[in-house]
Amino acid sequence: MSGHIPAQDRRVRALLDSGRRHEADVAFDQLIATGPNLVDEQWNRATVLVHRAWLSWRLHRIPQALELAAEGWTELDADRPTGGSAAQTISILGNLLETIGHRASALELMALGVQVARDAGDPGTLAHCLARKASALIFRSVARDPDAAERSFRAARELFDEALLIAGEGQVQRVSLAGGARALAGLGDLSQAEQLAQRSLELSRDAEDWFCTAVANWVLAVVRRDQGDLQQARTYASRALDNAETIGETMQMMRYSLDLASICVQLGDHVGEAAALRRTVRASSTAVETLQEGLGQALEQRRVAVQAQRLATAAQEAAARDPLTGLVNRLGLQREAPALLEETIGQGRVPWLVLLDVDWFKDVNDYAGHAAGDTTLQEVAHLLRRECRAGDLLCRWAGDEFVVLLADDGEDSQQAGPAVAERIRSAVDAHDWRLVLGCTRKPPTVSIGVAGGAAKLDHLFAAADIALYRAKRAGRNRVEVDRDEPERDRPEIRGG
Repeated sequence: MSGHIPAQDRRVRALLDSGRRHEADVAFDQLIATGPNLVDEQWNRATVLVHRAWLSWRLHRIPQALELAAEGWTELDADRPTGGSAAQTISILGNLLETIGHRASALELMALGVQVARDAGDPGTLAHCLARKASALIFRSVARDPDAAERSFRAARELFDEALLIAGEGQVQRVSLAGGARALAGLGDLSQAEQLAQRSLELSRDAEDWFCTAVANWVLAVVRRDQGDLQQARTYASRALDNAETIGETMQMMRYSLDLASICVQLGDHVGEAAALRRTVRASSTAVETLQEGLGQALEQRRVAVQAQRLATAAQEAAARDPLTGLVNRLGLQREAPALLEETIGQGRVPWLVLLDVDWFKDVNDYAGHAAGDTTLQEVAHLLRRECRAGDLLCRWAGDEFVVLLADDGEDSQQAGPAVAERIRSAVDAHDWRLVLGCTRKPPTVSIGVAGGAAKLDHLFAAADIALYRAKRAGRNRVEVDRDEPERDRPEIRGG
């Protein structure tokens, strides 16, 4: 793995793949000690964070892996991901989710990474993304019914072939040779599969890459099994399992030990079968123990965080900025609005207040979880910053409700409020929400109420609130305008 990953990070991966776990641990600690902010500007921060999350997972540092992955995902510009760094980040996230077992979203992300890499015209990154997606298809294929397996093997072969054409020498080449060989074996082309596997085995041994060595030996075991040479098949399967145990790859260990047990059954080698199954159980136990330890650490971290949050609650309530979105909160709006309104009216211009509410936000929390709900609010805040003017006052009022108080920046003040509101509504409606909610969730929209003309914040807010209510009643995902006048009687400002 090279594109968009610093050399010191690649070194940790190489140490892991060569079975030098202790050295990898030490080198990774040195990486983390430097902090991601010290990464050279040429490296995209999101890519590095997500890659380090993947390394953390392989080092069985589960809470750290999840924390780094979440931070890297947040760093990624999820609006319309572009460029090699974005492609690499998305693809590694998909690979991490595949490893964790969250397969529903994993393949979607890896496919998106391939598409973004194609659009970027970055062949090095595209080779990595193709190999990751193809590898996932290979491991899925072996557990499927024959028809579905054949389709997956064919798709994987095409991806590996394309990766080989653009990869050059290195780890992607070795992975693509071994993975492509497994696809060919699954399709019945045993002769070509053996040639590619032997080539990958030769290159992997020279590079001390036991990850690819394990895959190549596994392919040769499958080839010999299908050729009827069960003695050789058992030898290669044992080597593959030894390689996987050397580098601590639990997914490989479970797959190869099961295949070894199956070959032993065919040979009538009941002692070998029992030994292989014990190694399967040991690999499964290792995975479970790692997850249990990680969950225990995560729960302890959560307990400490909750305690710290309780102690900080009073101070946060007094603060003028919302910690989730970075926008000003209700207190900040009430502090800053009078001066902004006074300046606007002093210029002889129309004050405008835009009040927006995320449609069906409760469904987002119920369907995707509160973490996805928080990310949705952060994305809305990002879109507000993008679509509003530099001097506008942006506020998270409460829950999923936001306020924009427009500044005087020289636009036609008679139409500024509705124009900005429609830009916001359209941006949210057109936003790519796949990285937040996946591809199976209806994307969020916003309903917006706009009010102009009043000189006081509570008058503007009350009028905008009435317009927002009309937008909700009229079907949501729309803008309604109330041109309120200062002398009209108005209700008091609505609470949170």
